[in-house]
Amino acid sequence: MEAVVFDLGKVLLDWNPRYYYRQFFASDESMNAFLAEVLPPAWVAEMDAGKPADVAIAERQRLFPEHAGLIAGWKTGWHSMLRGAIAESVEILAALRSRGTRLYALTNFSTETFPVARERFDFLSWFEDAVVSGEHGVVKPDRRIFEIAIRRFRIDPPRSVFIDDLAENVVAARNRGFHALHFTGAEKLRADLEALELL
Repeated sequence: MEAVVFDLGKVLLDWNPRYYYRQFFASDESMNAFLAEVLPPAWVAEMDAGKPADVAIAERQRLFPEHAGLIAGWKTGWHSMLRGAIAESVEILAALRSRGTRLYALTNFSTETFPVARERFDFLSWFEDAVVSGEHGVVKPDRRIFEIAIRRFRIDPPRSVFIDDLAENVVAARNRGFHALHFTGAEKLRADLEALELL
């Protein structure tokens, strides 16, 4: 294996909109219903694919005017959704770096918020390069973003490891030839990388 490609959110970065929105709801059930209906993952993916947050928010406010204030909070409260780094995963990243492994990132991330994360977390500078979905108008698991990464990183998928927390992205990477690992926790990831003799 010559390279390791990391997803960021929920692998290295502890991001969850519930960290911000929980304060506005009496129960987790009501919060989860709001996020599922009003601010679903498909809506977040539009911003990850390049739609400006102001446009996405305004569109959603027109659909759900009764929740206009909470929807607006997506932009002002985003920093609270990014709780911090997943320390155990960053330790693995550091170990790979110390061994001279080629490291890259392939992430679904808005171009408006990725600079916030990059400024906040020094370890994001450890990657040789990063493909950010918002810069290319396409998100995982679309095959096209994997093709972009392969060309830009100049990597050979069968000799590269891809790590993601979403099963559909892992399947897409495997379909393109990567040795893809489904991230379910740092302990399992370390064991998987040790089995590949990367650690």
